[in-house]
Amino acid sequence: MPRSKLIAILEVTFAVIVWGASFVATKVAVQEVSPVTVVWLRFAIGVAILGAATILRRQFALPARNEVAYFALLGFLGITFHQWLQSTGLVTAQATTSAWIVATMPIFMVILGWLVLAEKLSWRQGSGIVVAVLGVLVVVSKGDLAALAGGHFGSQGDILVMLSAPNWAVFSILSRRGLQRYPATRMMFFVMAFGWLFSSVLFITRGGLSEWPAFSASGWLSVGFLGVFCSGLAYIFWYDALKALPAAQAGAFLYLEPFVTAIVAALVLKEPLLGVSLLGGAAILIGVWVVNQYSSPSKGK
Repeated sequence: MPRSKLIAILEVTFAVIVWGASFVATKVAVQEVSPVTVVWLRFAIGVAILGAATILRRQFALPARNEVAYFALLGFLGITFHQWLQSTGLVTAQATTSAWIVATMPIFMVILGWLVLAEKLSWRQGSGIVVAVLGVLVVVSKGDLAALAGGHFGSQGDILVMLSAPNWAVFSILSRRGLQRYPATRMMFFVMAFGWLFSSVLFITRGGLSEWPAFSASGWLSVGFLGVFCSGLAYIFWYDALKALPAAQAGAFLYLEPFVTAIVAALVLKEPLLGVSLLGGAAILIGVWVVNQYSSPSKGK
């Protein structure tokens, strides 16, 4: 195996592991301070790391006037709003359940591509979507589908995490144009910077600084892990790896993310590894795989 490909595989593996563990770290942090404070601290660190990377790679340049609104929109959707949904959701949702729900993001990307970009949706993809949806229902209800029939769809946090999936799909589709035109690290730096600035408004108006004394050592460790590894290094490694690996091959590693979350959550949070949740999770991944397997490269009719 070429050395460059081996390094790329190691980078992808690193990114997937830390992103899987991010649900657990967030869950630990939001038990001590508000989600807004966690998001603000996490991305303050991430912005610093990505900014340093763009400078060291000589990619730093202030965005042109016509880029500002685009980066600001992506920052609001992909950082401020997306992370608020997930962090707030994790106050009541289990980390493992959240990871399984978030694994459906590719499903929403295909649906949006069909609805907005006129991309084709085959019957195989449709069947995959149905299987994934059934898997989500099993995971959220922990196998008690009768409770869903009575209108009990998990916790409020589960609903917020569920909303983050289509939101990320919108962000991903809007990001396509930018990733084709700009270096990924530079683009993510400005997207993250705008997102952090928007979250700063909430952080300041809600007195986020007054919450810092509430942090325990584990709380600070969790935020540091989220900022340095999840919002900084993982993004750099992921996009660097995509230069050496086909997108489909790199994307296949993402199937491991919810399993990483389940293992780390069991060890750190003592969340039970329920057989019915694993069964529902397997249905989600099978559905996502079917949808991706039969995705058409055509962009319209």
